[in-house]
Amino acid sequence: MAKRERYERMQFMLSSQELEALNDFRFKHRLPSLAAAIREALRRGLGASEKLIVGGSQSADFGLLEQTKRQRKKR
Repeated sequence: MAKRERYERMQFMLSSQELEALNDFRFKHRLPSLAAAIREALRRGLGASEKLIVGGSQSADFGLLEQTKRQRKKR
C-alpha cells in the first residue's frame, strides 16, 4: 500500500458573521462540507492575490475507515 502524505490539522475560531458567510459560500457552490468550503475559499483567495494555484483536495480524500471512489480510481 502506498504511503499517504500527512496533512496538517488546523483549529481556529470564527465570528458568527464569518461562519455565516462561509456557510453561504458552501451552499451557493454546493460544497459537501465546511472543510471543503474552507479549502475552496483559500484556493480562490490565494489564486487571486498570489497568482498561485493550490491543489484541489476534497473532504472525501480524508476518510479514515475506507477508500473513497476517487482514491480507487487513482490506482
